[in-house]
Amino acid sequence: MDEFSFSIFPNENFLDVRLYQYGWEQCGPLHSFGPFVRNHYLFHYVLSGHGQLDAADEHGITQHYPLAPGKGFLIFPGQITTYSAREDDPWKYVWLEFDGLRVAEYVDQAGLDLGHPIYCPLTPEQGQSVGDTMLYIAEHPDASALHLVGHLCLFLDALIRTSSSRRELSGGQLRDFYIQEAVNFMEHNYAQDITVEQIAEVCGLNRSYFSKTFRETMGCPPQEFLIRLRLSKAADQLKGTDASIGSIAARCGYPNQLHFTRAFHKRYGLSPRQWRAQNQIKRER
Repeated sequence: MDEFSFSIFPNENFLDVRLYQYGWEQCGPLHSFGPFVRNHYLFHYVLSGHGQLDAADEHGITQHYPLAPGKGFLIFPGQITTYSAREDDPWKYVWLEFDGLRVAEYVDQAGLDLGHPIYCPLTPEQGQSVGDTMLYIAEHPDASALHLVGHLCLFLDALIRTSSSRRELSGGQLRDFYIQEAVNFMEHNYAQDITVEQIAEVCGLNRSYFSKTFRETMGCPPQEFLIRLRLSKAADQLKGTDASIGSIAARCGYPNQLHFTRAFHKRYGLSPRQWRAQNQIKRER
């Protein structure tokens, strides 16, 4: 019989990193999940036993990855995956589902992508530190949202530091200054009809170089980052206010409500109305 613990994170008010659900499971023989497509990043760390991940790579071709204790695997948003426990030695794993404006950047720093979804630590001890941080989150569902997001940040830091495929960044402080300028500009002007050219101009860079630098640093193009920022702001307003969907769309840079609904559904897997029904904070009157 399977044993497991599962919790859903109740708070959506974080933009850079956001936690959705977390838990652990001791699987039975041949226990499997999928094929399935996730809306967010989902990381599993194998505590004991063995299993296999079947995952589509960047070309849509399914690859097969056997997994043992001390290793982990990352499922990407929109990726088709199936994972299953071995019959003679079923695995126990802990998982975190997360996302956020800077998560793609952190995942890239850890050296994980659609073609390389397997986490291998530099040493077993370092891998255990990743698993321990994940277990802490899974075993403290009653902790405050800020406390859990803090430990999610510790997990992402440990994932990057201990990954044997970690990518070293270059470019130093000047590159970081340009990107911070771009992010600040977007955060203050996301409701306006701003373009990549305008953002690059604010940074004093040509569009091509700016886009390349932004993608390398943040893990996604500037236009995608802007879309995610707008939709995150919209989700916060859907959850915390009674404003109409049309007015929220307009305040978040979408004068066309239909375009907003399509973008929101693509990002969250639900229409704005459906998402609000599931997540809106109820206030006493």
